[in-house]
Amino acid sequence: MKRNEFRVRPRAAPSSLIGAGFVAPALLLLVAMNLFPLIFNIYLSFTNADLSGGPVKMVGGHNYTVLFNEARYANALTVTGLFVLVSVSVELVLGFVLAMAMRDRVPGKAVILTVLLIPMMLCPVVLSLFWNLILNGNYGILKLVSILFVDIWMWTPFMMLISLAGLNSIPSYIYEAAEIDRAGRWMVFRSITLPMCAPLLGLAVLLRATDALKQFDLVMAITGPNDASTQTLSARIYQVVFRDYKVGLGSAYGVVILVAVIAVATIFVRYIEMLGRRQGKAEA
Repeated sequence: MKRNEFRVRPRAAPSSLIGAGFVAPALLLLVAMNLFPLIFNIYLSFTNADLSGGPVKMVGGHNYTVLFNEARYANALTVTGLFVLVSVSVELVLGFVLAMAMRDRVPGKAVILTVLLIPMMLCPVVLSLFWNLILNGNYGILKLVSILFVDIWMWTPFMMLISLAGLNSIPSYIYEAAEIDRAGRWMVFRSITLPMCAPLLGLAVLLRATDALKQFDLVMAITGPNDASTQTLSARIYQVVFRDYKVGLGSAYGVVILVAVIAVATIFVRYIEMLGRRQGKAEA
C-alpha cells in the first residue's frame, strides 16, 4: 500500500458553520449598535439626566409620572394617532386602487409608474420644504392636513407597489375558473383578489404604520416642533431634549414610542400569520 492511503483526511466543516462564521461579525456589530442605545435610553429614562450638565441621579418612575400627566403628551399622542390612522388608511386605499388600475396593460404604463414613484424616491426634507412653499402653515388645523397631504402623496406609490406585487402573484387560472362559474366582479374581488392580497397588504400597513408612528422630518420641515396642532411624539421628544434639556424625560418619551411600535408590529405580525394559516388550509 502507498503511504498516502493511510492519511486521515480532515473533516470538512459543515456549511452551516461556515455561513455562521461569515455572518456572525456583521450580526454582532448590528446587535451592539442597536442594543446598547436601547439599553442606555431605558436607563436614562429613570434618571434626571440633563443636557446642561450636572450629576446624573436615579429618579425612579418620576419621568413617566410627569409624562403621563402632561397635557402636551396627550396632545402629541392624539396628533400621532390621527396622523397614523388617516395617512396609512388613505395610502392603502389609493395604492390598492392604483395597483388595480395598473395591473392590466395600460398605454404608457412604464412612464406612469415612473412618475408615480418619484415622490417616494425624494428626500422627505426636500419634499417638505417644497410643499412648505405651496401650503401656508398659518391656518390652524390646515397645518395637520397639509402634512397628511404631503405624506399621502409621498407614500401612496409604496402601497401601490406592494399591492401590485400581491395582485400579480395571484394565478390567472383562478380568475379563469371564476369566469367559468360566472362570478360577478364584486364576488371575484371579495372572494379572490382581496383575500389573496391580504398578507402583503398587511405587511405594507405594518411597515407604514411603524414608520408613521415615528413621524418627525415632515413636521420639522413644514411647521416646526412647537406647533401644538402638528406636534407628534417624535417632535415632542425634540422639544423636550433640545429646548428644555431634559434628557431623562425625552428618553421616557422614546421608550413610550418604542412600546407603541412593538405593540403595533406584534398585532400586524399575528394578523399576517393568521392569514397565512388560512390560505394554507384553503389550498390544502
